[in-house]
Amino acid sequence: MTDLEKQKLGKTLWAIADQLRGAMNADDFRDYMLAFLFLRYLSDNYEAAAKKELGPDYPKTTDGGASTPLQFWYESNLEDVAEFEKQMRRKVHYVIEPQYLWGSIAQTAREQSQYLLDTLQKGFDHIETESFASTFRGLFSEINLASDKLGKTYLDRNVRLCKIISEIAKGLAQFSTDSDTLGDAYEYLIGQFAAGSGKKAGEFYTPQPISSILSAIATLDGQEPATGLRRHLDSVMDFACGSGSLLLNVRHRMGPHGIGKIYGQEKNITTYNLARMNMLLHGVKDSEFEIFHGDTLLNDWDMLRETNPAKIPKFDAVVVNPPFSYRWEPSEAMSEDMRFKNYGLAPKSAADFAFLLHGFHFLKQDGVMAIILPHGVLFRGGAEARIRTKLLQDGHIDTVIGLPANLFFSTGIPVCILVLKKCKKPDDVLFINAAERFEKGKRQNQLLPEHIDKILDTYQHRKEEVRYSQRVSMEEIEKNDFNLNISRYVSTAEAEEEIDLAAVHAELVSLDKKIRTTAEQHNIFLKELGLPLLP
Repeated sequence: MTDLEKQKLGKTLWAIADQLRGAMNADDFRDYMLAFLFLRYLSDNYEAAAKKELGPDYPKTTDGGASTPLQFWYESNLEDVAEFEKQMRRKVHYVIEPQYLWGSIAQTAREQSQYLLDTLQKGFDHIETESFASTFRGLFSEINLASDKLGKTYLDRNVRLCKIISEIAKGLAQFSTDSDTLGDAYEYLIGQFAAGSGKKAGEFYTPQPISSILSAIATLDGQEPATGLRRHLDSVMDFACGSGSLLLNVRHRMGPHGIGKIYGQEKNITTYNLARMNMLLHGVKDSEFEIFHGDTLLNDWDMLRETNPAKIPKFDAVVVNPPFSYRWEPSEAMSEDMRFKNYGLAPKSAADFAFLLHGFHFLKQDGVMAIILPHGVLFRGGAEARIRTKLLQDGHIDTVIGLPANLFFSTGIPVCILVLKKCKKPDDVLFINAAERFEKGKRQNQLLPEHIDKILDTYQHRKEEVRYSQRVSMEEIEKNDFNLNISRYVSTAEAEEEIDLAAVHAELVSLDKKIRTTAEQHNIFLKELGLPLLP
């Protein structure tokens, strides 16, 4: 399927969502819409694997009223079902009985069956409980089919679901939908729902242009970016991963076999489920990623709480868009936390540096970290100034990139990208002021491909350009009390043209002389005419 067709599919599904959600909040309807799209993917994937497993025995018909070929096989081979499902758990790590496949669910919806809601709920429960891998556990836990938002009574909710699923099935039927296509449609819908969610969008979505910048930086060679893309990443981490699109961007750049394993962490349960669905929809096997539901600042992921320093996992790349200026309540014990001990605790009013230090702690010595933060981290005083100063003195801040304002759905403030490395070669800091390179939009400003390419080219080759980028020595930064305010080092203001006072004076003298000569000549004419002379 072409990119144009993929976009058309996304728009078709969005139009369905926009039409069917009625008065329902976009965030609430999003969860139903994306869950049904995911069920379609799981079903397609399962049926393809079943066809391969059964080979010639896979039926080419749905005789006997069965809604799918697999249901017909089940009904004809009852004694072989247990062994078949055992093999499917080994191969695709989950089982979907035929009556819960998308084809069956869609058929039930088209028939306006009063049992659709019950069947769908049993199907979701079945997929979770009959799965071989923990990746599938709780995937549908936040899909409340008994919600009053769907309808006041069971019958109302059932009718509504029949309508929604029938329309989605009709929309999908217009296109040839492989897993990549469904993944792209899922991503498109997440973006559209984010656009309608306002401030809430920040909980689960990083705009694609910004995601592209972070993922590109993370995949370039950490020590010598000018040499290009890294050949392999053993691991990449996003500890505030939202719907997982940033991690998927890194994977897209590295190729499906370019990353050993993807790690993510997400505090919001609904968004955590979105991220897992998003990974699977984009063809990432459940063995190739691990998303943890938990609080990053509390560091409640057992994998990262290893007491033996030699066993603490470290990541080749860390990319993250954490909540901006998040209020937190660090305990006294946290001052001894291995993540913060050498730097001190971020203030309660803004956990920005707490998020940064968390990710930096788990970065490999030759790794790269790219984090989006509000500009305040560059110049605020107090505890943040102490943390910033130590990071600079230890040579860990590599690049500071200032982006335009109003790029996010959730906030209009301008943000910056900090690139950190544990072992960086240049003894200066690269400042890129891209604040005025954007295309103005109605609701959000946009970074176009040429804006993104310029930022990346400047970072990769550490270029300097008047009113855009500058390599600043540590001596100069120290003179400025370790203040990293970008405009202090790279001003985008046009320099006023210098005035040559001597030349201006000479020109005025010359003009005065011309005026006197002209006046004298004019008076000669006036005298001959008998008219009053000029003074």
